[in-house]
Amino acid sequence: MQPPKHMSQHDGDHLHRDPTTENIKAIVEVERQAMRQASFGERMGQAISDVVGTMTFVTVHAAVMIAWIAWNRLTPSSLRFDPYPFGLLTFIVSLEGVLIATFVLIAQNRMSRQSDERDHLSLQISMLAEQELTLILKLLRRISDRLGMPPQSEEEVRAEKLSEETNVFELVRTLREQLPEVEGGGSSRGGS
Repeated sequence: MQPPKHMSQHDGDHLHRDPTTENIKAIVEVERQAMRQASFGERMGQAISDVVGTMTFVTVHAAVMIAWIAWNRLTPSSLRFDPYPFGLLTFIVSLEGVLIATFVLIAQNRMSRQSDERDHLSLQISMLAEQELTLILKLLRRISDRLGMPPQSEEEVRAEKLSEETNVFELVRTLREQLPEVEGGGSSRGGS
């Protein structure tokens, strides 16, 4: 089937695309861009976090520590390189803990920035959807009026309220007043 003459072939292709597939492609591209924009340190931090956050790492780590302690407790004293109280092991584990914590924080900071970007995008899309739905409700009301189909009284009140544009700043203020966890809100836990 050919698209109508007023449509280009590209427009016809767009009509046959699966929105879910298109959305997945867009999300994958956003993720690829985020990965390309990550600095070397961020990529390294993420890679280290990915490794240390596995049960394999914990198991290998525990095995190495047990072997270290066993060697330095059970072998002849001439072969012991870190006798009790295992000062070298303590130093290595402490240094490792500091480095791992730093890499995990680097990865978390990157994930936090990505999450903020996604939240802003989600908010923008939600606001656009709300504006579109408000417009659709207004158009439906005009169509209903033209066709002489008055809504039922409870529908009219709801439709009137939903047809109003949403004031985002008013919503935020209301949420801050009513949710004690939100910073700056009327906290019942001794906050300001």
